[in-house]
Amino acid sequence: MELLLLAIYASIAWLIFSKFKLLPWNIVTGSITIVLPIIALTVLVLTLNVVAPSSEDVRVIRYVVQVVPQVRGRVIDVPITGNTAIHKGDVLFRIDPTPFQLQVKALEAQLVNAQGSARKRTEDLAAASAKSTAVRSQIDLAMRRVQENKELVAHGAGDRFALEQAQTDLKSLQADLAGAKAQEAQVRALLGATVDNDQAEVAQIRAQLESAKWDLSQTTVVAPADGTVINLQLRPGSIVTPLLQNPAMSFVENDYQVVALFDQNELRMVAPGDEAEIALRTIPGKVLKAQVVSIVWAQGQGQLTPGGLLPLTGTEPTPPGRFAVRLEILPEDRDMFLAAGARGHAAIYTDHLEEIQILRKVIIRVGSYINYLVLKI
Repeated sequence: MELLLLAIYASIAWLIFSKFKLLPWNIVTGSITIVLPIIALTVLVLTLNVVAPSSEDVRVIRYVVQVVPQVRGRVIDVPITGNTAIHKGDVLFRIDPTPFQLQVKALEAQLVNAQGSARKRTEDLAAASAKSTAVRSQIDLAMRRVQENKELVAHGAGDRFALEQAQTDLKSLQADLAGAKAQEAQVRALLGATVDNDQAEVAQIRAQLESAKWDLSQTTVVAPADGTVINLQLRPGSIVTPLLQNPAMSFVENDYQVVALFDQNELRMVAPGDEAEIALRTIPGKVLKAQVVSIVWAQGQGQLTPGGLLPLTGTEPTPPGRFAVRLEILPEDRDMFLAAGARGHAAIYTDHLEEIQILRKVIIRVGSYINYLVLKI
C-alpha cells in the first residue's frame, strides 16, 4: 500500500513539474517534494497502526478431542473412514462386549439371589418373633410351676427335687428367650440396613450391576460432536485402554476459533465489538468479516513456574511476547470452511480516525489477492 501511495504521489509530482510545468523544479521545491511524502507516509503508517492495527499472524484453531475409551478391550469394528464428515453420535469404533455382557449376567444372577435372601430375612423375622412369643408363654407357665412347688415344699407336701427341676426348666427357658431376642434383633438390624428402600446387600449388587451395564454401554464409542477423524490408524484387532497418554484417535470438531496475535503496544485502542477483517491464505481473494470477541491479556512471559529455585533473569532483555485477540466470524461468512491451522492476516478497525482506515481496508484486500500467488520453484 505504501508503494502504491508513493507511485500516485510520484505521478502527481511528474504532472506538476514535468508535464504541465506548473511549478519550477529547484532545490527548494525538490527538497519539499522529496521530504513531504516521507514525513506524511511515516505519520500515516504510525497512526494507522494504532487506530487500525493489523496482524500477519492469524490462526484458525479447531478443537481437537483425544478419544480415549472408558473400558479396555479388543476392537471389533471401526465403521468410519478417516478425514470424512462425521456427525455427533455416529459410531467411531466398537469394543468386544462379550466379557462385559458376562459380567452383567453374573450380577443379575447375584441380584436375584440377594433379593431372595432379603425375602427370607423377612420370613426369619416373623419366625424369630413367633419363637420369642412362644418362649415367653412357656416361661410364664414355668414360673407358675416354680411358685407352686415352692408352696408345696414349704408345707411339707412337695418334692424338693421337683422344685429344683422346675427352677432349672425356668432358667433354660429364660436362656432360650434371650437367644430368640438376639436372633430377632439381628434379623431386624439386617432388614433395617437399607439404601433407597433396598437392603444393603441388594443395593450394593444393584449398584455393581448398573456399573457393569455402564461399562457395557461404553464398548460402543460415538462421536462427541460434528467433525472428522484425522490420521485414522485404529483397526479391528487393536487393543485399546482407558489411558490418557494412549488415545485411540484424534477427533477434530467443526467448531473453531480465530486468533490474531499483536504486538503489545498495538491494542491500546482495541475493544470487544470492534470491526475486523481477515484474509486467509487458504481462501485467496476473499476478505472475511469479523468482530473482536475478547483480548487475551495474558501470555507465558507473565508466569513463573513454582519451585525451590529463584527465577533466572538472564543478561539480555527477553523479546516481548505478543497478545492474542479472539475474532468471531460474522454470520454472512460463518458458513465458509476454515481449515484447522489456516494462516493469514487481519486488521481491526477501532472507533478512532475512521476516515483513514480505508487505507487499511485496501491493504487487506490487496493482500487477499496476493494470496493467489504461489511463489516457489
